[in-house]
Amino acid sequence: MSDFLLLDGALLPMVDPVLLRATSYGHFTSMQVRDGQVDGLDLHFERLDRSTREVFDQPLPEDRVRADLRAALDQAGSGDLSIRVNVFADDELHLLTRVGPPVVAGTRPLRLLAYQHERTAPHLKHTGTFDLTYYARAAKQAGYDDAVFHTATGELSEASIWNICFARGPRIVFPTAPILPGIRQQVLQRGLNSFDTAPIPLTDLRTYDAAYLTNSIDPALPVESITTATGTTTYAPHPSSATTITKAYAGIPTQPI
Repeated sequence: MSDFLLLDGALLPMVDPVLLRATSYGHFTSMQVRDGQVDGLDLHFERLDRSTREVFDQPLPEDRVRADLRAALDQAGSGDLSIRVNVFADDELHLLTRVGPPVVAGTRPLRLLAYQHERTAPHLKHTGTFDLTYYARAAKQAGYDDAVFHTATGELSEASIWNICFARGPRIVFPTAPILPGIRQQVLQRGLNSFDTAPIPLTDLRTYDAAYLTNSIDPALPVESITTATGTTTYAPHPSSATTITKAYAGIPTQPI
């Protein structure tokens, strides 16, 4: 007997059961494509290769990933897309590329609820995302927009699907707690003349002028507030740091697929 899948009791003859491995043990990267160009494309290639070496003990050549990305653009007939590349393996290495319409960056500042939580192997963008969705959903049920995490020692680290950074005046500060180094965060750091990295204790949140979330969709989404067990810190719009971030991104060109 061969493997098969049922959905609500009905056979799914066109779905290969091996694809379930792509959602269990593996890793991925996500990107927004505009006019066939991507922010930090070389960083996506580096992430996929480094993670594949760690998770599956083999390299993932850039040429193979680029070929699949170009196939996605050809199939879509458009240079404006959302793309996610999942890497998984059975007897050989597989790339599962999911393609969808482009997603517009948000503009509304978010209200975050803090939870003590540290992801397993946080340096990897792995497929174990149940905890991220769980806490994000819990925060929304509590009346907030999303979750932000801190360590057992009270250092802020990252949000559910974003990196977070802070500002003192025009200077940008990134947390030193264990995080996933996001591609957009790395692009931003490339564009900044200089920046700081430091522990961000929950007790110090009020000492910053602003906070921003970054990911492949949102290059710098302002944070309106962060609520912890001891109270809420609110951030007003901060033109000085917003200008710093805008200029940093403007100095880094996108890269063609």
